[in-house]
Amino acid sequence: MATSDLKMRLADELPMTETMISDGHPGRVQEVDSLRRQLHEIAQMAGALVHEIRNPLSTMILNLDLIREDIGASTDPRDCRIAKKVDRVRQESLRLQDLLEAFLGIVRLEQIALEPTDLNAVVEDLCDFFEPQAASTQVVLRRHLDPSIPVLQLNPELLKQALLNLCLNAQQAMPDGGELILGTRQIQDQVLLEVTDTGKGIAPRDLSRVFEPFYSTRKGGTGLGLPTCRHIVEAQGGSISVHSTTGVGTRFVLCFPVIDCCSEPTRGRA
Repeated sequence: MATSDLKMRLADELPMTETMISDGHPGRVQEVDSLRRQLHEIAQMAGALVHEIRNPLSTMILNLDLIREDIGASTDPRDCRIAKKVDRVRQESLRLQDLLEAFLGIVRLEQIALEPTDLNAVVEDLCDFFEPQAASTQVVLRRHLDPSIPVLQLNPELLKQALLNLCLNAQQAMPDGGELILGTRQIQDQVLLEVTDTGKGIAPRDLSRVFEPFYSTRKGGTGLGLPTCRHIVEAQGGSISVHSTTGVGTRFVLCFPVIDCCSEPTRGRA
């Protein structure tokens, strides 16, 4: 799918994004703030629960390793059956451990340091890092960066983490190759960062759920990648939305407010 075709198919959704930015929706802003406070309390409880689960889970994995070591390379049929069961339980335990670590990473984003940041430079750094991997699967990486966008208050490293996750998702959506386009532009007092691919797109039934924790359409996926991206963006005062057409491509839009940047770091909130 050519870049021009993708832009034409997704262009219909652009006015809606710009209208939402222009209107402001003060009532919705208050509602979101209230929801964020509630989520903050839930996150604190969830973080404590994760810590309580991690310790006994680590002990379980350690004991499974010891049992497997005791069985060793035994050829006894009974030992072989036990070894298979131990390996299966260990594999599932490691998967749970990965889920806990990913979830804990979200919880830890309650307060992050923000600093004056050149968004275009962040995108360039990410592209330089990711371009060789993209090329290995016939994905062409393109940049459309507006040099006039202002300096923003962001956390560069966390933002790169979110962008890398979006790029990896885009790459997986283009197994036969395609185009991955990263662009920046300004609309009034907002700066937009768009990540667009020419992949298979997201089915309408899945589109509204992509940011739900533990919801994944990919086999073996944790379902925490996109929720983490959203949390990282919102912790920096921004927002993220997704637009997709099946068989054409997907576009993620990250929106950040333009504020006066000072030399001292500030604090973001989730």
